[in-house]
Amino acid sequence: MSLRQLPERQLLTPAPGPGRRLRVALLSAAAGVLLAVLWSFELVDKVIGDNIANTVLGHDTKATAITGTAAGLLFAFVSGFAGTFTACNIAMAASVGPMSQASGGHASAAPLRSLLRPVGWLALGMIAVSAGYGAIGVLLGDRLPQLSTDVVGGVPVRLIQSSVVFGVIGLALTYLGLAALGLLPDVFAHRPVSRVVTMGALVGGFLIGRPYPMFNKLFHWAADTGNPLYGALAFTLQSLGNILLVTLIFAIVVVVSRGRFLRWMADPRRAAVVTGALLVALGIFTVVYWDVRLPARFGIGWFPSMPYN
Repeated sequence: MSLRQLPERQLLTPAPGPGRRLRVALLSAAAGVLLAVLWSFELVDKVIGDNIANTVLGHDTKATAITGTAAGLLFAFVSGFAGTFTACNIAMAASVGPMSQASGGHASAAPLRSLLRPVGWLALGMIAVSAGYGAIGVLLGDRLPQLSTDVVGGVPVRLIQSSVVFGVIGLALTYLGLAALGLLPDVFAHRPVSRVVTMGALVGGFLIGRPYPMFNKLFHWAADTGNPLYGALAFTLQSLGNILLVTLIFAIVVVVSRGRFLRWMADPRRAAVVTGALLVALGIFTVVYWDVRLPARFGIGWFPSMPYN
């Protein structure tokens, strides 16, 4: 073994046994449930989201009508960025692990490529779903539950759609996490790019269930234009705004660490633990928040609450 090979070998970690992988999964699931209990949508939606959008656009985004195509597309991107920390988007943080694996761990040889490659694959999966839904959403308009003002059993129809969509996405994230930990069959074993594209598609799918008020306003504007192209472009910009912050954080970590983070994550055993933990935690959070906590707010079942939420 050469001296040049020694540091790379030292990066390898012992393969975690079944017991350790199960403990990681259980601790991650517990963290997801705890996050659902502590989560304050008033803080992330109104205090953080509204203030960011109002500051960037320079006016009250909820009270000011969208006038013109340019204003609508700008609103789409800004409202997407403002909604980064909402419960209908925070699970996109789980994409950091898969993106690190898809980079190939070659930051020292091609730093720009190591950044753009995984981000590009994530965006590909995301845009395919968000643009498609934007076009379909404009064509269907008020026939979609997401734009309905009807109430069934005391629950708004649009929130029923949210509960179903995010429940499915949350289960998918949880499965991907358990598969990454080796506790379930992994259809993406040795296929990191496919994992990232799928993550992107799930992030794009957030729009299908999103009840975020600013997104609802954007959706109504797009539907009123009657132009599927506007819908596709607006939803694409909304999704790009959603992943802007996590992309910047990913880039900063890679640059500041001079690629060491990607080389650290190049160890498949270490990457499996990090990726699996993130996916399980945020997948469980998504399921519990949208399918247990949300119905409890309308008297369906019970879920603990904090004094501030």
